[in-house]
Amino acid sequence: MINNNYYRQTFIRVSIIVLSAVGFAYYLLGKEYMISGVFFVVIILAAMSLVYINNATNQKLARFFLSVKSEDFSLKFPENVNIKSVRDLNKSLNILNEIVQKAHLGSQSKERYYQEIIKQVNIGIMTFNTKGHILFANPKIEELLDYKPLNNIKQLLQVDEQLYEVLKNPELHKTKLIQLTNEREKKEIAIKATSIRLHEQVLFLVVAQDIDSELGKKEVDSWTRLFRVLTHEIMNTITPITSISQSILKYYKTSENISLENLDTTKVENTVRGLEIIGEQSVNLMKFVESYRSFFSIPKPNKTFVNVEELLEKTVVLMQKEESNTAIIFDRDKITPELKIFADEKQISQVLINLVKNALDALNDIEGGKVILEAGKTNQEVPFIKITDNGSGIALDIIDEIFIPFFTTKNGGTGIGLSLSKHIMHLHGGNLKVNSIPNQETTFILLF
Repeated sequence: MINNNYYRQTFIRVSIIVLSAVGFAYYLLGKEYMISGVFFVVIILAAMSLVYINNATNQKLARFFLSVKSEDFSLKFPENVNIKSVRDLNKSLNILNEIVQKAHLGSQSKERYYQEIIKQVNIGIMTFNTKGHILFANPKIEELLDYKPLNNIKQLLQVDEQLYEVLKNPELHKTKLIQLTNEREKKEIAIKATSIRLHEQVLFLVVAQDIDSELGKKEVDSWTRLFRVLTHEIMNTITPITSISQSILKYYKTSENISLENLDTTKVENTVRGLEIIGEQSVNLMKFVESYRSFFSIPKPNKTFVNVEELLEKTVVLMQKEESNTAIIFDRDKITPELKIFADEKQISQVLINLVKNALDALNDIEGGKVILEAGKTNQEVPFIKITDNGSGIALDIIDEIFIPFFTTKNGGTGIGLSLSKHIMHLHGGNLKVNSIPNQETTFILLF
């Protein structure tokens, strides 16, 4: 509608100019100078009117965009003018101004909301540009670095020179460990930087975390769970020994002298049986202590390049021979050809055998049970081996406990296999993870 009015007004003025120009030329050639002069004045007035309309519209648009750029939304255009096209234009600009203002206020509200969230997190976060100017720093990073306010990364020279050098030329996506020491404490900070582009400006996003405190919390939790399991196992072994010992003592703890004639056959048999049980429990306790000692005495891995396909093939042949089980599926289509890992073959074989045995145990009384072996690389080019079974699975309430040493759900199990396997993977700089859907699928993933 605005365009139609604008075009109509422009067309009328251009038409007047054209017709006046024709009249001016006609009467000028007829030497009627007075009339031609009138037409010339009309041409001038129409041209001035046309220029005025264009300039007025351009000036309004220029003022509007300038006010948006400067975030000044107080600009209002009059809507009570006589020219309909100008009135419609002013009204439309006022509506657009309100829409932009609402969008701007909404954006500011979201920004304040996200900044408040970032201020509350327990991880230090800051951003700075290529000139080193710090644009944002949450309270946590100021607490970690013990410096505020943070305005420029050069201020970090007063905190630690190594920290400043790391941030001066950050290695993107790589975590650096920095040890900060002052008169009160010593901290080890993990620093990671990422580059982002915002409004054609390159910024560096830095995340910092006090790994000592985090590791300390996890370490205490791990030791608490370990001691709970150790106490449970030891008490289960010692309690029968104590009970039987007390029962035997009652037979012979008497004021009378004990002779062979005073001993009946039942007491002797009970005494022998009690001693046998004490001996068995003592052996079990010795085995438990030995398994505990073996867990912490694993030798350092002797790493070589190992062909994963050959390693899995050996595992399958060994397990099928020992278990006489055909449930293991070794699908070469799911093995990346020529995949190699830098590892201790004997130790990784021990891990694989243990995981396959557990998978086969989970298939007891499962119709159509199978164990699938896979190997390849993740999207981050990390080599992996997967062992998947469709057995009974792992209950969700204990899945976080299965890697704790001596935790077991099997009758007669030592609870050392999975924790030992994860420990071996850690010695290789890798990890062992598990995903389980009870009675559907369980997958153990070795990451190297």
